[in-house]
Amino acid sequence: MRALIQEYMVSSQYFAPRGKERLMFLGEQIAQRHLSYNDRLIGIVGDAGSGKSSLIKGMFPGLELANDDDVIHSRKIMQVRSLSDDWHDSTTFHIDMRFQTAFTQMFEIVAWVQDLLAHRRRVIVEHFNLLYPALGRNADIILGIGEEIIVSRPSVFGPLPESIYQIVHTSLKFRKMAHTAEDVTMQTLEEDYGVTENRYFSSDVRNGFVLKFKEKPEINLDELEQRVKERLARHLEVSYFDEGHIRLGDKVIPCDGSRFHVRNTSEITDFSLARHFIFDAKTNTHCLVGLIDKYTENLDNRNTQYFLTRKCSGDNNEQ
Repeated sequence: MRALIQEYMVSSQYFAPRGKERLMFLGEQIAQRHLSYNDRLIGIVGDAGSGKSSLIKGMFPGLELANDDDVIHSRKIMQVRSLSDDWHDSTTFHIDMRFQTAFTQMFEIVAWVQDLLAHRRRVIVEHFNLLYPALGRNADIILGIGEEIIVSRPSVFGPLPESIYQIVHTSLKFRKMAHTAEDVTMQTLEEDYGVTENRYFSSDVRNGFVLKFKEKPEINLDELEQRVKERLARHLEVSYFDEGHIRLGDKVIPCDGSRFHVRNTSEITDFSLARHFIFDAKTNTHCLVGLIDKYTENLDNRNTQYFLTRKCSGDNNEQ
């Protein structure tokens, strides 16, 4: 029976949210909305540190990854050379191409993937764009993660995995800049204005960040912007401390996405704050909007410019 809904879909786009928990939750939602029982080959593309592992964990709860941020499974490294010995042990397998090619040859990986697919097993391939030329077939569904998450169901007309990779590779730097600028803004709010995290929650905007307040704070946004810029201008080093914190300069501060940052605040360009709080009637919140580009006008149509037409040069995707 033809799966007509699969034939009609080309792609969907989502914000790549701040924090591992939100990213895993989105992965769960993407699996429910887009994944079909007949999808055997799942391609994941994106740079290291973009959140691919968290997205996969959300989509496939309980799946043991071949390599993780903190753990390397030696048994998983050698799974490629097991071929048909292991296909009956599981219904879903995972491989990270960038990691796996350090230990095995490409022809071995291709043979392993083909063997699993022949036995109707599901294979999730990170950095699928590296496998595609040798494998000679596209994935049933491809997910790319940068600043956005792109979910695409390729047809004979594409898209090709490398094309999706180039889009998310280009946009990832804006996600990192925005995330670091958000943490510096949160630090400034607490230290200079006494506004703590329990008064707001994070949301998303392309090339920027949103802090949503249930009660509108009495803050001069021009002054806040200047104070954040002064902190950014100190060229503070930013590094991972643990899963719940980063080191920002000489301070350790809370962060729920501690792996998604620039290395130094000097890398953040074109930072600004919207000149007023934007009221969101759907959530009954007042939005503090931070931006990482020069396009600060027409915020009410920003999603059209960045997700549909992709005509903003700040996106570096002039297509």
